[in-house]
Amino acid sequence: MKYIFITGGVVSSLGKGLTAGALGALLEAHGYGVILQKFDPYLNVDPGTMSPFQHGEVYVLDDGAETDLDLGHYERFTHSKLTRNNSISSGKIYSSVIKKERRGDYLGKTVQVIPHVTDEIKACFREGAGSCDIVITEIGGTVGDIESLPFLESMRQLALEEGKASVLFIHMTLVPYLRAAGEIKSKPSQQSVAKLREIGIQPDVLVCRTEVHLPRDIRQKLSMFCNVEERSVIEEKDLELSIYELPGALHVEGLDSIVLSKLNLPNTPCDMSPWDNIIKKLKNPECGLKIGLIGKYNDLPDAYKSVNEALIHGGIANNCAVNVIAVDSEDIEKNGTVRLEEFDGILVPGGFGNRGIEGKIAAAKYAREKDVPYFGICLGMQTAAIEFVRNVAKFSDASSEEFCAGGSHVICMINSQKTIAEKGGTMRLGAYDCRLTEGSLAEKAYGAEVVRERHRHRYELNPAFESALTDNGLLISGRNPDTGLVEIIENPALTWFVAVQFHPEFLSKPMKPHPLFADFVKAAKENKRH
Repeated sequence: MKYIFITGGVVSSLGKGLTAGALGALLEAHGYGVILQKFDPYLNVDPGTMSPFQHGEVYVLDDGAETDLDLGHYERFTHSKLTRNNSISSGKIYSSVIKKERRGDYLGKTVQVIPHVTDEIKACFREGAGSCDIVITEIGGTVGDIESLPFLESMRQLALEEGKASVLFIHMTLVPYLRAAGEIKSKPSQQSVAKLREIGIQPDVLVCRTEVHLPRDIRQKLSMFCNVEERSVIEEKDLELSIYELPGALHVEGLDSIVLSKLNLPNTPCDMSPWDNIIKKLKNPECGLKIGLIGKYNDLPDAYKSVNEALIHGGIANNCAVNVIAVDSEDIEKNGTVRLEEFDGILVPGGFGNRGIEGKIAAAKYAREKDVPYFGICLGMQTAAIEFVRNVAKFSDASSEEFCAGGSHVICMINSQKTIAEKGGTMRLGAYDCRLTEGSLAEKAYGAEVVRERHRHRYELNPAFESALTDNGLLISGRNPDTGLVEIIENPALTWFVAVQFHPEFLSKPMKPHPLFADFVKAAKENKRH
């Protein structure tokens, strides 16, 4: 087993997750089996109870684990099959250690950060690796943060135990360009590496985030002061077109060859043609589309990261450039639906709470009445169902139990959720089967009878209102075969109107766009209005 650790310095949001995913893609292109994992220093057990405004989207895995959005990058860039063992927080580590102490597992010893916490972390490093050739582990946060020190210490210990030939340290830093002075500054990177070296970690590779090209004299300076070979000082310049340019950019810099060399692995031929084909399509689209994303967490674009990427993947499948334009659903409540007239398709994503709900309902109504391709996801399905029952089936008080106590509850909490007291990790989470109705849009898009999709929600379509939908022309085109719960609804009278209870965006990849996103973008392209 070979271990690669990626840390960050100077500032957060350098793109460690993207870099980890892109490196994984490169190593897979060389023929190696790769697994990626994320270790986050926060004390939450997982990000499931965090606000999207603070942490971005919560990415859900097949096994129901609620994880950091970086695991979405890992799965989009590679073929990794990730589980809850690949997403670890300080909260999860400390919870495990305390449970062992309460059981008496430590046999009367004084429980300390070293060795008990660090041993737990190292066990997680190894457990998440599985049986692959190379495991890439991203350490969240920034070097120097007090809460990340146990992770860094565990990395140092693992390198001692496994041998330096089996462990590689990659450190990402910001190399700022001061426009007023016209100078590139290396000092922040020097200070960041010094922090790492203080605790016994010498980076093998320095990945430099920069908005300008790094000339050789800067690379030489970074090499000398950071004690890193000049060839291992890697430029990661801001990308002009797409994040999917990153594997090619790092390949040109030689990162994959350097990593294989330092890990004593054969530098096998690297097939970059799939990534080259994606970039070719992104650079030469047949047309451009405007898709309106009617959300409620628009102040932080990462709140809808997977949805945005899946729409781009749908564009790749249809040789068109998808311009995703975020519209706050509260703005629709205040100003009406006139803003929606510019869009070739409308997508209403998931979310929680009653803020902005009437704007989402108005968007669904606009798409239905104007026959604009509509894609509802999770809450976007629930609001579409409420709108239909309210305005077509004529239940004027149609709503959801989540939003109000009275009225006709088209959406309700299923019985299994009503007895749950804790919020974290207790929703309907993970992959469930969905049986599709023959001849439906969904069945044609998937080309299958049964599919498996990831969920994250507490509320479902109320079975008591199914007839109000179907008697008025709506089609229930997908159900869970075990529970009978409704998974997909669509409107056969319209060009493309599909809403799903699950989150298809989590299974979309640039090389394998999700069938529903590809079909939605195809419909928007065929019905292009501008």
